Amino acid sequence: MMGLYDKYILPKCLNFAMKAPAMTNLRQQLVPLAEGNVLEVGIGSGLNLPFYRDDVNVTGVDPSPELQVYARHIAKKRGMKVAFLTQGGESLPINDNAFDSVVMTWTLCTIPKPDLALAEIRRVLKPGGKIIFAEHGEAPDEEVRKWQNRIDPIWQMIAGGCHLNRRIETLYNCAGFAFGQIEKGYIPGPRWATYNYRGIATLA
Repeated sequence: MMGLYDKYILPKCLNFAMKAPAMTNLRQQLVPLAEGNVLEVGIGSGLNLPFYRDDVNVTGVDPSPELQVYARHIAKKRGMKVAFLTQGGESLPINDNAFDSVVMTWTLCTIPKPDLALAEIRRVLKPGGKIIFAEHGEAPDEEVRKWQNRIDPIWQMIAGGCHLNRRIETLYNCAGFAFGQIEKGYIPGPRWATYNYRGIATLA
Protein backbone atom coordinates (compact mmCIF):
# COMPACT_ATOMS: atom_id res chain seq x y z
CA MET A 1 0.00 0.00 0.00
CA MET A 2 1.27 3.45 -0.84
CA GLY A 3 2.76 5.16 2.20
CA LEU A 4 1.68 8.51 3.56
CA TYR A 5 4.87 10.09 2.24
CA ASP A 6 4.23 8.95 -1.35
CA LYS A 7 0.56 9.88 -1.26
CA TYR A 8 0.54 13.23 0.54
CA ILE A 9 4.03 14.69 0.85
CA LEU A 10 5.91 13.66 -2.30
CA PRO A 11 3.35 15.10 -4.79
CA LYS A 12 3.52 18.51 -3.11
CA CYS A 13 7.34 18.41 -3.07
CA LEU A 14 7.53 17.40 -6.73
CA ASN A 15 5.05 20.05 -7.82
CA PHE A 16 7.09 22.70 -6.00
CA ALA A 17 10.51 21.49 -7.18
CA MET A 18 9.48 21.25 -10.81
CA LYS A 19 8.55 24.95 -10.82
CA ALA A 20 12.22 25.98 -10.69
CA PRO A 21 12.76 29.02 -12.97
CA ALA A 22 15.34 27.27 -15.18
CA MET A 23 12.93 24.40 -15.79
CA THR A 24 10.06 26.77 -16.51
CA ASN A 25 12.23 28.57 -19.06
CA LEU A 26 12.93 25.28 -20.84
CA ARG A 27 9.25 24.38 -20.84
CA GLN A 28 8.46 27.75 -22.38
CA GLN A 29 10.97 27.13 -25.18
CA LEU A 30 10.16 23.50 -25.91
CA VAL A 31 6.45 22.82 -25.36
CA PRO A 32 5.18 25.22 -28.08
CA LEU A 33 7.05 23.06 -30.61
CA ALA A 34 4.42 20.33 -30.17
CA GLU A 35 1.96 19.98 -33.04
CA GLY A 36 -1.28 18.17 -33.84
CA ASN A 37 -2.24 15.27 -31.60
CA VAL A 38 0.14 15.36 -28.64
CA LEU A 39 0.95 12.67 -26.09
CA GLU A 40 2.58 13.96 -22.92
CA VAL A 41 4.26 11.10 -21.06
CA GLY A 42 4.68 12.04 -17.42
CA ILE A 43 2.23 14.94 -17.41
CA GLY A 44 2.60 15.07 -13.62
CA SER A 45 1.11 18.21 -12.11
CA GLY A 46 0.50 19.79 -15.51
CA LEU A 47 3.25 22.39 -15.51
CA ASN A 48 3.61 22.14 -19.30
CA LEU A 49 -0.06 22.84 -19.98
CA PRO A 50 0.19 26.67 -20.02
CA PHE A 51 2.74 26.50 -22.84
CA TYR A 52 0.86 24.41 -25.40
CA ARG A 53 -0.45 26.13 -28.50
CA ASP A 54 -4.21 26.44 -28.78
CA ASP A 55 -4.42 24.21 -31.87
CA VAL A 56 -3.13 20.96 -30.29
CA ASN A 57 -5.01 18.05 -28.72
CA VAL A 58 -3.30 16.74 -25.59
CA THR A 59 -3.43 13.29 -24.02
CA GLY A 60 -1.57 13.12 -20.71
CA VAL A 61 -0.20 9.94 -19.13
CA ASP A 62 0.97 9.71 -15.53
CA PRO A 63 0.72 7.00 -12.86
CA SER A 64 0.11 9.47 -10.01
CA PRO A 65 -3.55 10.42 -9.42
CA GLU A 66 -2.33 12.84 -6.75
CA LEU A 67 -0.26 14.82 -9.25
CA GLN A 68 -3.05 14.68 -11.80
CA VAL A 69 -5.28 16.62 -9.40
CA TYR A 70 -3.00 19.62 -10.02
CA ALA A 71 -2.93 18.98 -13.77
CA ARG A 72 -6.71 18.71 -14.05
CA HIS A 73 -7.07 21.99 -12.16
CA ILE A 74 -4.71 23.77 -14.58
CA ALA A 75 -6.51 22.31 -17.60
CA LYS A 76 -9.89 23.38 -16.26
CA LYS A 77 -8.66 26.86 -15.42
CA ARG A 78 -7.26 27.29 -18.93
CA GLY A 79 -10.30 25.76 -20.64
CA MET A 80 -8.22 22.94 -22.13
CA LYS A 81 -9.69 19.56 -22.96
CA VAL A 82 -7.02 17.08 -21.91
CA ALA A 83 -7.53 13.31 -22.02
CA PHE A 84 -5.89 11.92 -18.86
CA LEU A 85 -4.64 8.35 -18.48
CA THR A 86 -3.66 7.32 -14.95
CA GLN A 87 -0.98 4.74 -15.63
CA GLY A 88 2.66 4.24 -16.51
CA GLY A 89 4.13 4.70 -19.96
CA GLU A 90 5.36 1.17 -20.59
CA SER A 91 2.06 -0.17 -22.01
CA LEU A 92 -0.28 2.38 -23.55
CA PRO A 93 -3.93 1.64 -24.47
CA ILE A 94 -3.45 3.64 -27.67
CA ASN A 95 -3.51 2.68 -31.36
CA ASP A 96 -0.38 2.65 -33.48
CA ASN A 97 0.60 5.87 -35.29
CA ALA A 98 -1.81 7.99 -33.23
CA PHE A 99 0.30 11.04 -32.37
CA ASP A 100 2.16 13.75 -34.23
CA SER A 101 4.21 14.80 -31.20
CA VAL A 102 5.27 13.40 -27.85
CA VAL A 103 6.34 15.66 -25.00
CA MET A 104 8.47 14.41 -22.12
CA THR A 105 9.99 16.71 -19.54
CA TRP A 106 12.02 15.16 -16.72
CA THR A 107 10.25 11.85 -17.16
CA LEU A 108 12.71 9.15 -18.27
CA CYS A 109 14.52 9.48 -14.94
CA THR A 110 11.54 7.99 -13.11
CA ILE A 111 9.91 5.47 -15.46
CA PRO A 112 10.79 2.01 -14.10
CA LYS A 113 11.45 0.55 -17.56
CA PRO A 114 12.40 3.46 -19.84
CA ASP A 115 13.30 1.15 -22.74
CA LEU A 116 9.73 -0.20 -22.83
CA ALA A 117 8.28 3.31 -22.60
CA LEU A 118 10.38 4.49 -25.55
CA ALA A 119 9.33 1.43 -27.54
CA GLU A 120 5.69 2.32 -26.87
CA ILE A 121 6.32 5.91 -27.90
CA ARG A 122 7.89 4.67 -31.12
CA ARG A 123 4.76 2.58 -31.74
CA VAL A 124 2.25 5.37 -31.18
CA LEU A 125 4.15 8.08 -33.07
CA LYS A 126 3.13 8.72 -36.66
CA PRO A 127 5.81 8.46 -39.34
CA GLY A 128 7.60 11.79 -39.26
CA GLY A 129 6.53 12.41 -35.67
CA LYS A 130 8.82 13.84 -33.01
CA ILE A 131 9.61 13.71 -29.33
CA ILE A 132 10.18 17.04 -27.64
CA PHE A 133 12.16 16.38 -24.49
CA ALA A 134 14.02 17.75 -21.51
CA GLU A 135 15.67 15.27 -19.15
CA HIS A 136 18.33 15.18 -16.49
CA GLY A 137 20.82 12.35 -16.39
CA GLU A 138 24.40 11.19 -16.30
CA ALA A 139 26.88 14.06 -16.23
CA PRO A 140 30.04 14.14 -18.37
CA ASP A 141 32.32 15.06 -15.45
CA GLU A 142 33.84 12.10 -13.63
CA GLU A 143 33.60 13.64 -10.15
CA VAL A 144 29.95 14.54 -10.66
CA ARG A 145 29.20 11.03 -11.94
CA LYS A 146 30.78 9.57 -8.81
CA TRP A 147 28.44 11.62 -6.65
CA GLN A 148 25.47 10.69 -8.83
CA ASN A 149 26.23 7.00 -8.36
CA ARG A 150 26.69 7.41 -4.60
CA ILE A 151 23.51 9.40 -4.07
CA ASP A 152 21.27 7.56 -6.54
CA PRO A 153 20.06 4.69 -4.28
CA ILE A 154 18.91 7.12 -1.58
CA TRP A 155 17.58 9.61 -4.11
CA GLN A 156 15.33 6.99 -5.66
CA MET A 157 13.68 6.38 -2.29
CA ILE A 158 12.99 10.03 -1.49
CA ALA A 159 12.23 11.29 -5.00
CA GLY A 160 9.61 8.83 -6.20
CA GLY A 161 11.94 6.49 -8.08
CA CYS A 162 13.93 9.21 -9.85
CA HIS A 163 17.38 8.14 -11.09
CA LEU A 164 20.21 10.65 -11.26
CA ASN A 165 22.49 8.79 -13.64
CA ARG A 166 20.48 7.48 -16.57
CA ARG A 167 22.19 7.70 -19.95
CA ILE A 168 19.60 9.67 -21.85
CA GLU A 169 21.24 9.66 -25.28
CA THR A 170 21.89 5.93 -25.11
CA LEU A 171 18.30 5.19 -24.16
CA TYR A 172 16.99 7.15 -27.16
CA ASN A 173 19.50 5.66 -29.58
CA CYS A 174 18.83 2.09 -28.45
CA ALA A 175 15.10 2.68 -28.95
CA GLY A 176 15.66 3.68 -32.58
CA PHE A 177 15.57 7.47 -32.27
CA ALA A 178 17.97 10.06 -33.66
CA PHE A 179 18.37 13.64 -32.53
CA GLY A 180 17.18 16.36 -34.83
CA GLN A 181 18.60 18.72 -32.26
CA ILE A 182 20.01 18.29 -28.78
CA GLU A 183 21.54 20.65 -26.24
CA LYS A 184 23.33 19.54 -23.10
CA GLY A 185 24.53 21.34 -20.00
CA TYR A 186 24.04 22.11 -16.35
CA ILE A 187 21.15 24.26 -15.20
CA PRO A 188 21.14 26.01 -11.80
CA GLY A 189 21.12 23.66 -8.82
CA PRO A 190 23.26 20.82 -7.44
CA ARG A 191 25.47 19.54 -10.24
CA TRP A 192 24.68 15.91 -9.41
CA ALA A 193 21.01 16.57 -10.24
CA THR A 194 21.08 19.22 -12.95
CA TYR A 195 22.92 17.97 -16.02
CA ASN A 196 20.19 18.37 -18.64
CA TYR A 197 19.54 17.07 -22.12
CA ARG A 198 16.90 18.83 -24.20
CA GLY A 199 15.82 18.96 -27.81
CA ILE A 200 13.94 16.96 -30.43
CA ALA A 201 14.21 13.28 -31.30
CA THR A 202 12.78 11.60 -34.37
CA LEU A 203 12.60 8.04 -35.66
CA ALA A 204 16.00 7.04 -37.03
